[in-house]
Amino acid sequence: REALRQVALDEAEGADMVMVKPAGAYLDILCRVRAATSLPVAAYQVSGEYAMIKAASANGWLNERDIVLESLTAIRRAGADVILTYFARDAARYLAEDAAQEIFPGLRASTST
Repeated sequence: REALRQVALDEAEGADMVMVKPAGAYLDILCRVRAATSLPVAAYQVSGEYAMIKAASANGWLNERDIVLESLTAIRRAGADVILTYFARDAARYLAEDAAQEIFPGLRASTST
């Protein structure tokens, strides 16, 4: 309820956009904010979310690429128009690789940086 009150205050003050953070932990709030406003809704995947994914990946507990794309998809599906994330470059690369695979099946991604 507090988040929705804050959105209403922000709108009344002339905000151009509202933001929800941390994005992953507040997907329910993000969804409610999206339903409550016509302003663009941003979501910030905070450094703690980034660190958890990096640590789990480093320990071999999950596939980093898959969980990054899954977490960003969840944030988008919850209602974010804009996502701020430390994974922005990685996500862009993953999506470009996926698009290239659709256009050129069997194409192998370059290993150079």
